Amino acid sequence: MEKYENFNKELNYIKNKKIKESCKTMINLLPDYFFTIPASSTGKYHPEFTLGDGGLIRHVKAAVKIAKDLLDNPCIGDKYTDDEKDLMIMTLILHDGLKSGLNHSKYTEFNHPTLIKNYILENKDKLKLTDKEINFVCKAIESHMGPWNTNSYTNDVLPIPKTKYENFVHMCDYLASRKYLNIKFVDNEIVE
Repeated sequence: MEKYENFNKELNYIKNKKIKESCKTMINLLPDYFFTIPASSTGKYHPEFTLGDGGLIRHVKAAVKIAKDLLDNPCIGDKYTDDEKDLMIMTLILHDGLKSGLNHSKYTEFNHPTLIKNYILENKDKLKLTDKEINFVCKAIESHMGPWNTNSYTNDVLPIPKTKYENFVHMCDYLASRKYLNIKFVDNEIVE
């Protein structure tokens, strides 16, 4: 099984074939741990359904589902082009791709947004995206933490969202991390 097959449903939300193919390529380049770890290494910052084996995948799927539902609402979605929607879905699928770093550290790496941004840039020649599209994804990924852009363990300061795209990605990630959510999953797929 290809790694991207973990996200077949979410990939099918993407209409633009080159964006979909580029997203598949990046998913296949993610480290194996991404597909097995919980969304929160301590369990403090994410809802119960994102804990345990495969929890990070479930968190990502929840963020993408929130985005899809919001983008399907014409009051919200009509503010974006189809390609912008596709790029935001791609961003959400990849946003925590190196959450535990390149070599799977025990805890979440604070600078994981910068790590995955740099990883995408290192692999951009394998993608079918323009420089503008790659920049779109990288900026939205790097700012997905929103106001939680500093911590006491490092001097790193992550950018905060500035554009409507960056804010949308942050909002979907933020909503998917709320502990009051109770999304039902069967075999890592959302039950509707």
